[in-house]
Amino acid sequence: MTAPAPRPAEPDPPVGRPSEGERPPIMIRIALAWIGAMVLVAFVAGFLAPYPHTALHLADRLSPPLPFEGANPAFPLGTDELGRDVLSRLMVAIRSSLLIAFAATLISAAIGVTLGFLSAHFRGWVEAVVMVLVDAQAAVPFLILAIAVIAFAGNSVTVFALLLGLHGWERIARITRGMALSAQEQGYAAAVADLGAKPTRIYIRHILPNILSTVIVAMTLNFPEIILAESGLSFLGLGVQPPDASLGNLVGLGRDYIQAAPWLILWPAAIIVTTTLSVSLVGDWLRDRFDSTL
Repeated sequence: MTAPAPRPAEPDPPVGRPSEGERPPIMIRIALAWIGAMVLVAFVAGFLAPYPHTALHLADRLSPPLPFEGANPAFPLGTDELGRDVLSRLMVAIRSSLLIAFAATLISAAIGVTLGFLSAHFRGWVEAVVMVLVDAQAAVPFLILAIAVIAFAGNSVTVFALLLGLHGWERIARITRGMALSAQEQGYAAAVADLGAKPTRIYIRHILPNILSTVIVAMTLNFPEIILAESGLSFLGLGVQPPDASLGNLVGLGRDYIQAAPWLILWPAAIIVTTTLSVSLVGDWLRDRFDSTL
C-alpha cells in the first residue's frame, strides 16, 4: 500500500495584503469610529449643540473646562472671550469644515477625472496641454494661489469651497490618465467601441467603474490635505469669517488667548489633528487593499 502523495503547500498570502474577510486592524477601526463620530456631529450639530454658537454669556467669559477649578458645569468645554460656549462652537465648526472639505474633494476629483479622461482619449496636443496644467498646478504654492483668488473674487463660502477644489486635482488627473490608458490596452474598451458605443459611454459606464476604487483612495488621501488647507487659510483670516465658525478660525481666534485660555486653541487643534490622521490612516489602508501592485 503506497503512502498518499504529500499535498503541495499553499502559498502564503503576499506580505501586507489583507486576506479576504480579515477584520481591519485596531487602529483602522478606531480611525473609522472617529470619522463616523465627526460625520454624525456634522449632521446633528444644529440639534445637539447646547446653545446657539453665537449666544453670549458675558458673566461666564473665559470659563475653564471641566474639571478645572472655576469651571461652570453648564459649559463643559469652557467658554471663549465673549462667553460663547466652546462645545457648541466646536460642533458648528466641525460641520462647516467637513462640508467644505467634502465639497472641495468632490470638485477636485471631478476636475482630475475629467482632465485625465480627456488627455487619455484625445492624446496629442490635448494631452500636452493637460500635462502642462498638471505641472503648473504642482509647481505653484497653493497658499499663494488662494490669496490671489480670494483677493480677486472676494471671500465667501462658495468661492472658498471652489478654491479648495483646485487643491490636489493634478494627482487624480495623473492617476486617471494612466489607468485609462491601461484600460484601453486591455481591449474591453476597444471591444465596446467596436459595438458602436460613444466615447462618453465608454469612459463613464465601462472605464470609470474599473478605476473607481483607485480614485476613491486618491480622494481619501486628498481629503485630509484639504482640511489642513482650509484650517490654515481660516487661521490666516482668508477662509470662513466670523460669526461663522470653522476649525481653522477657532484656532486663529484662540491664539490671542493661548496663555490665559489655552483650551480655546487646544480643542479645535486636537480635532484637526485627529481627523486628518484618521482619514490618512483609512486612506493608506484602502490603498493597501485595492492597489494590486502592492
